[in-house]
Amino acid sequence: MSERLTHLDDAGAARMVDVGAKSESERFARAQALVRMSPQTAAAVQRGDTPKGDVVGAARFAGIQAAKRTGELIPLAHPLPLTFADVCISVDAAAGTVRILAEASVVGRTGVEMEAMTAAAVAALTVYDMVKGLERGVLIERVELLEKVGGRSGSWRREDGFVPER
Repeated sequence: MSERLTHLDDAGAARMVDVGAKSESERFARAQALVRMSPQTAAAVQRGDTPKGDVVGAARFAGIQAAKRTGELIPLAHPLPLTFADVCISVDAAAGTVRILAEASVVGRTGVEMEAMTAAAVAALTVYDMVKGLERGVLIERVELLEKVGGRSGSWRREDGFVPER
């Protein structure tokens, strides 16, 4: 790990990193979010039987849209021409969980970790929004990067958690 924070200038002020001198390469990232609720609420999500309709479909599209707009949402993130973004959602009604897996790819000069994590986070917030009428105590337990591939720093994969195969 570099001891220097790349988003700070010499005076310590936040700045956008200049990636103009970097060469383009294929980059990929995968992130996940976990949303916890009662088994009854999760079963309604799984059945598509909630007052607001299809939770999984709405959350999936919200996550994909969020990945595409990350540069507008995260102040120092570069706007990227994504080549791919997807969100897969699985519901375990018995455990009361909704697991969101988000992926993003680009051929560019900077990585897509923020795009994958933003997709997972916004999809999780959408799940909450769509089930809050059934249950207010829903938890978004975690949003985490699982894997990144490409760039100067190479590949990285979370060692302490489940990382599904592509």
